[in-house]
Amino acid sequence: MQKTEIIQNKIYSVEALKSQLNIWRFKDKKIVFTNGCFDLLHLGHIDYLSKAADFGDIMIIGLNSDKSVTNIKGSNRPITDEKSRSAILASLFFVDAIILFDEATPRNLIEIIQPDVLIKGSDYTAENIIGYDIVKDKGGQIITLDFLPGYSTTIIENKIKGL
Repeated sequence: MQKTEIIQNKIYSVEALKSQLNIWRFKDKKIVFTNGCFDLLHLGHIDYLSKAADFGDIMIIGLNSDKSVTNIKGSNRPITDEKSRSAILASLFFVDAIILFDEATPRNLIEIIQPDVLIKGSDYTAENIIGYDIVKDKGGQIITLDFLPGYSTTIIENKIKGL
């Protein structure tokens, strides 16, 4: 299989992900889920995602679609489109699945995926993370991770603008 095929095969539709989840669950794999925009992938993202992946066997990223990013971050975002962001994230060896979502939150995805571990940045308290109740009710873990200081898309954007 070509490397580009491997990358593309990690980008799922909801229906395809449901089928793959059945396989992973049958194999008793621990499913980790996080979500975000991941615009202009940088060291802070890599640090966060690699640490998140260490909490289980399968790493799934819910990726905000272009429409969703624009609604959350404003008309100047995303800087890179969803096709690019999906492929870049899927190229990471520790990422097993990317799933795009249009909504403001990944609640519907979390309901479908039923992750064993839900991870967000420590700028959230566990109880305020979307999907906390879903994961907690099934006996899963909710974990917050510290961000690597000095790395953010906003910092990169401001540097490009000369701010």
